[in-house]
Amino acid sequence: MAKDIITGRKTVFGNKRSHALNQSKRSWKPNLQKVRIMIDGKPRRVWVSARALKSGKVTRV
Repeated sequence: MAKDIITGRKTVFGNKRSHALNQSKRSWKPNLQKVRIMIDGKPRRVWVSARALKSGKVTRV
């Protein structure tokens, strides 16, 4: 799916472990938002993580 263009966050895969240590595959998805930001002086619609937006690494147009 999508990938954060600022921090590079994307879906991560691993195992879900039960109390009895049974395992099955699962995935963790980042909280991505499609926002308009300035890139090379032009507004573009890109995927950015909510964490990058909250920390101020990026500002909306």
